Amino acid sequence: MTSRRPGIGMTGFASMEPVSAGDPGPTELAALEQARVILASKKLAVLTGAGLSTDSGIPDYRGPGSAPRKPMTYQEFIASADNRRRYWARNHIGWSHLRHADPNAGHVAVARMERRGLLSGLITQNVDRLHEDAGSTNVVDLHGRFDQVICLANGHTFSRQLLAAILEELNPGFVEAALEAGVVEMAPDADATVEDPELIRSFVVAVCPACGGTLKPDFVYFGENVPKDRVERAYSMVDQADALLVAGSSLTVMSGLRFVRHAAKTGKPVVIINKGATRGDEFAALKLDLGVSGALDFLARELPDLSLEPAPIGNSPG
Repeated sequence: MTSRRPGIGMTGFASMEPVSAGDPGPTELAALEQARVILASKKLAVLTGAGLSTDSGIPDYRGPGSAPRKPMTYQEFIASADNRRRYWARNHIGWSHLRHADPNAGHVAVARMERRGLLSGLITQNVDRLHEDAGSTNVVDLHGRFDQVICLANGHTFSRQLLAAILEELNPGFVEAALEAGVVEMAPDADATVEDPELIRSFVVAVCPACGGTLKPDFVYFGENVPKDRVERAYSMVDQADALLVAGSSLTVMSGLRFVRHAAKTGKPVVIINKGATRGDEFAALKLDLGVSGALDFLARELPDLSLEPAPIGNSPG
């Protein structure tokens, strides 16, 4: 029986012992050896995207085989009460599904790299908080975090789990009715496609419990800018590193691609692991078209430990 502990992210609970990523085959092993040679004895900044969380059952927006999706923009969200009703109705269903997701072997591998002194820091484009659930601590949640909501009127943040209870009280039986109506697919930000427009129109939207203002998930929508302090902290992680490792991101949006360009411009090797092409391939010293969690598991095992500092030379105290 797998032991479990309270999660600190959107997951509620996270497995202590995720399913093994498995051993790479001969072709994959040869490619991973190239990555190991490039990254060995280097301090790494790691940038992760939705392709890492697919092994946890969370769909990718742009990976091979992903269905076309059109996420709601920030401008659409704030422009219309009907849009906000549609968003929160679908999100309420998606939350009920995605909050049960667990970190996979890739998330655990990145946390192991951090503990072994290999990382200057971790930048993630994911909002699922699975890195934190796996044990990573020095993390920039570039696009925000799904386990919080924010009031647009007063800036207060609230637990998404608390909001889920409020929405359930306002909309008893809604999730069950939606599942009967037909949920087409979940998305990485816990959106869900619902077939029944009448059901959506029946949904009651919660307001800020403090002031009655408009609530929004505390993550960056399409059409919003990443807060400046997060961007600066992420750039600092790249500057303090000797190389940049990208895992599971197509780098389609500039919020992640800029760090690849910056690393390449400053002469740091970039290794990209992703199923399918990325916008950063031209800047990469090596691009691996491999499963992300298995590749990270290999690197966490094979890269030399940097956590042990050499003994000081000279007089020792006493």
